[in-house]
Amino acid sequence: MISPDAQTLLLLCSHLGLPSEPDFFPLTLREWNSIEKKILSINLCPSVLLDWSSSDLQAKLAITENESIRIACLLERSSMLAITLERLNNLGIFILTRADPDYPECYRQRLKDAAPVVLFYSGEKALLGQPGIAVVGSRNLDETGRECAAFIGNACGISGMVLYSGGARGVDSISMESALDASGTAVGVLADSLERAVRVTQEALSRGDLCLVTPYSPNAGFTVGAAMGRNRLIYALADYAIVVASDANTGGTWAGATESLKNSWAPVFVLEHDQMPEGNKLLLKKGALPFPYPFKETPQNLPEWMKEKAANLPSQPTQRSLF
Repeated sequence: MISPDAQTLLLLCSHLGLPSEPDFFPLTLREWNSIEKKILSINLCPSVLLDWSSSDLQAKLAITENESIRIACLLERSSMLAITLERLNNLGIFILTRADPDYPECYRQRLKDAAPVVLFYSGEKALLGQPGIAVVGSRNLDETGRECAAFIGNACGISGMVLYSGGARGVDSISMESALDASGTAVGVLADSLERAVRVTQEALSRGDLCLVTPYSPNAGFTVGAAMGRNRLIYALADYAIVVASDANTGGTWAGATESLKNSWAPVFVLEHDQMPEGNKLLLKKGALPFPYPFKETPQNLPEWMKEKAANLPSQPTQRSLF
């Protein structure tokens, strides 16, 4: 069961229950934010829209007739939404919206209006926002990069930190598998097909060691734009981030790291070694902290080491207690 407010957000801001070529497309994040502010300004909840006619919507939200017709039509597909939700639930996929009390608080605080309206997830949702380390990087790695990704995943597992990644080939999959092999936990923020990912990670999902989450439709195909958009969601969940390998001035890893540095979502560390990519060097010049590998301390000391290094930053985000 979902709340009336959550149902309203799903009807307005997701593709669930819509035909492949709909007459009206869901509201964009910016469009919903505008409507949400108007609703909150008169001390009402999103579910009030379910009871308003098209003319009510136009008058009370101060929108055009075409906009009110669009919203009214989106709200009329409750039966199709229910059918789609039942199918997803049978696959082990569930919903979180910004109207839900257990929506990740770090998204509300760090992303604010940019926080996704709807999240689809499978597995242990309590992992979302728990103290952890984000590990990001290119899909194609040298041997040092592969060893470092595996080390970080293992260190997260041993130290009790959640491993946050994008769930893709390369850095993501190596670090995630290493964390789970060390009896740890992981969160994969996906850019495409949650439905497919659920099928191949059933064991970890059923154990409660893994949560897969995405702001995109559960059957969405891969796009570069989606991959770029989800990177901020990885950084915004974590207490620290480690960039294993980045291209220079291009690509999702670069974009996510520079955005996190700009917004101080989490202290950003960058793998530093003799053969590191050019992007790693430039990120260090932009204020990222060096992460030396081989790491000279024991894996379980990684969180405390990162905490000490990040304490020297001139400005840093509010950090949760790790212990």
